[in-house]
Amino acid sequence: MASEKVETIVAGNYVEMERETEDTESSKSKLSKLFWHGGSAYDAWFSCSSNQVAQVLLTLPYSFSQLGMVSGILFQLFYGLMGSWTAYLITVLYLEYRTRKEREKVDFRNHVIQWFEVLDGLLGKHWRNIGLLFNCTFLLFGAVIQLIACASNIYYINDSLDKRTWTYIFGACCATSVFIPSFHNYRMWSCLGLIMTTYTAWYLTIASLLHGQVEGVQHSGPSKMVLYFTGSTNILYTFGGHAVTVEIMHAMWKPQKFKLIYLVATLYVLTLTLPSASAVYWAFGDMLLDHSNAFALLPRSGFRDTAVILMLIHQFITFGFASTPLYFVWEKAIGMHETKSLLKKALARLPVVIPIWFLAIIFPFFGPINSTVGSLLVTFTVYIIPALAHMVVFAPASARENAVERPPKFLGGWAGLYSMNCFVVVWVLVVGFGFGGWASVVNFIRQVDTFGLFTKCYQCPPRH
Repeated sequence: MASEKVETIVAGNYVEMERETEDTESSKSKLSKLFWHGGSAYDAWFSCSSNQVAQVLLTLPYSFSQLGMVSGILFQLFYGLMGSWTAYLITVLYLEYRTRKEREKVDFRNHVIQWFEVLDGLLGKHWRNIGLLFNCTFLLFGAVIQLIACASNIYYINDSLDKRTWTYIFGACCATSVFIPSFHNYRMWSCLGLIMTTYTAWYLTIASLLHGQVEGVQHSGPSKMVLYFTGSTNILYTFGGHAVTVEIMHAMWKPQKFKLIYLVATLYVLTLTLPSASAVYWAFGDMLLDHSNAFALLPRSGFRDTAVILMLIHQFITFGFASTPLYFVWEKAIGMHETKSLLKKALARLPVVIPIWFLAIIFPFFGPINSTVGSLLVTFTVYIIPALAHMVVFAPASARENAVERPPKFLGGWAGLYSMNCFVVVWVLVVGFGFGGWASVVNFIRQVDTFGLFTKCYQCPPRH
């Protein structure tokens, strides 16, 4: 009964906000509403799907060469489901926080709720600080990875400039993301991004099958423990797009509909990642151990160049996904978050782009950096912190009794939910952070020793 009352309160608030939104939108053109202002469940699905798989699509064959075919497929399925579970936990905590605040008459019309604020409101400042540290660092390196990937990909079309120079150029291009106000305004970009990724995934699959296996191909993975756990943490990173989950959810007109969206997005993403990674690894085998970008091994053609260009555009979109929450944090820190002037906000956001740009030039290691970020940051941000936070929030009997969202019946109630959360925490802490962190850091240090910092052209093929 308490749950029904809460749902009624939440629904009433959302209806009221929808009416306010409709009144505001009535003055806008139909074209603007169609392409610019989105908040439906479909918009959230496009955003989640598009954000999950960008440049990592090109590194998954590299992970398969480290893991072997069977382990690569199993880890994708396993971490895909685990990632969907923790996204569900984040949804529950967001709805709990928002409901409590709206009972206190807090107005969120000009404020974007973020993950660290949910932790602060439900668990206090220490949880807020931990969440803020891990989330912001993950997002920072997520944006860095997109810049590295842009330079790596364009080099396969135009090698007249080295990758470092291309990083300078794309850093300037990606800085234009400061003009996108919030995740409400990614409707067109999310849709286009997913179309582009879908093309690239099926290009990799079909091109590899048509190319066939290279002469003397070998599939020796897994051969070394370091490589095995490096590959597994890259897959853990693949399904860890939760750093922007709260912002995407908040952009919805009815956030309570988000519960299954991430799972459906993950299932679609698996239809892209499993065929493409398997096909490329089947065709090239151990050659991928020295080529972390799948484009490096496929012969140049019009289809490949198209895939590279589409991937570049998508990486610009994903850069925006990663950096926009950072822009929000920075705006709140300097008191600019509720400013309505887009130009003032854009100018205020520019300092956030500079460290991203600089780090992409220092560590241009495409592939190894994914695994390192996955083991040291994604493990906590995406898996451990949400599971622990959920258990602590609902530890009191009163919190469980008045919960906005109750556990799914098929899990066996609260006991089953707590068992699932404990499994996630222990597995990720031991396998993801422990073994994965050791392997990824060792591999990353080897890249630095081999190529050095500020390397001009990491893993560049001979110029044509």
